[in-house]
Amino acid sequence: MLGDPTRLSVLRCLQNGPATVGELLAALGDPPRSRVSNHLACLAYCGLVTAERSGRTVVYALADPGVLRVVELATEVAAPNAEHLVSCTRIGPAWV
Repeated sequence: MLGDPTRLSVLRCLQNGPATVGELLAALGDPPRSRVSNHLACLAYCGLVTAERSGRTVVYALADPGVLRVVELATEVAAPNAEHLVSCTRIGPAWV
């Protein structure tokens, strides 16, 4: 869930406050809208972000800012082994 770079980037953007998909796209460098929307749906389904509709616009926000502490701690712990983690073939989708 927190292993995807796009989802992590979305969470980090939302630490600055609630945002619409358009605002997140601009902050993330304009990736495909569908990609960001799908990741937002995943984050909302897992309870990490909230989605509040305002007319035709949906505003996303962190459900619990504490998730960013988890992300930062995981980043800190993983940093010394980043090269191995990126190239690991021992555990993957087939094992899950």
